Amino acid sequence: MESPSDQEGKPSSNSTAPAVPESLKTAIYTVLRPLVGLLMEHGLTFPWLSGVLKSVFVDVAEKEFRLPDKRQTDSRITLLTGVHRKDVRRLRREEGAAVEPKPPESVYLGAHLVAVWTSDERFLDLQGRPKPLMRLPRNNAPSFEKLVTSVSTDIRPRAVLDEWLRLGAVELDDDDCVRLKTDAFIPSKGFDEKAYYLGRNVHDHIAAARHNVQGGEPPLLERSVYYDDLSAESVRELDELAHRGGMKLLQLINRRARELQAADRAAPEADHRINFGLYFYRDRESPKADGDD
Repeated sequence: MESPSDQEGKPSSNSTAPAVPESLKTAIYTVLRPLVGLLMEHGLTFPWLSGVLKSVFVDVAEKEFRLPDKRQTDSRITLLTGVHRKDVRRLRREEGAAVEPKPPESVYLGAHLVAVWTSDERFLDLQGRPKPLMRLPRNNAPSFEKLVTSVSTDIRPRAVLDEWLRLGAVELDDDDCVRLKTDAFIPSKGFDEKAYYLGRNVHDHIAAARHNVQGGEPPLLERSVYYDDLSAESVRELDELAHRGGMKLLQLINRRARELQAADRAAPEADHRINFGLYFYRDRESPKADGDD
């Protein structure tokens, strides 16, 4: 038999639960599928995810669902989340001592360097594309060393170059010039760096979709183009088109954002952030049933 204190920590089974639209349930199931696949590829199981979800539910209830001028209690968080009050109490203690996870060191410097390389006229060609840069200064021409020292004098340019070569963000050609392999800092080899961008970008994409689904005003930009019944060759063509057009748009946003940031930086109201991104996904369709168009 449960004691009164045990029963107090559980939501009542007789409480009237809000009706959840089937469309939302389907959307959440769809969102979770690639995430669960990623977890399983790395040996993370349901019990691990269950523990993480408990922590996230408690943290969101703590920070986003407070009542005005009232202290958020363990009992209210249990009511909101369905997490047992003993777990709520433990998780709130642990969250209070937790340290916010930081991105890999290379992300901060790397993103800043790429932003300069793709927007500063000194490092662009006549078409506005990032120039190949000589590794070392020569005749006062733009160089990779000058790029790095324009952003930070605390890290040796050679150390940055070695790390970027390891990550696959640049290549060194036969003329000792450094070439940017992508116009945004998306390493091809650094797992920790890619995992950081996974968390940040997917978080912001879902947050934008949540804002729009809940009727937030003004709506946030969250659009896509979807087509099926395409050949592999057509998909390759569209992939290349998306890369070319998408990178031009990213460069445009990047340049203007740097200009505005420089003007806004000292203002007390400069406490906002933006994240503008692109994605392109391709996959094989499920086999068609007879009679499908």
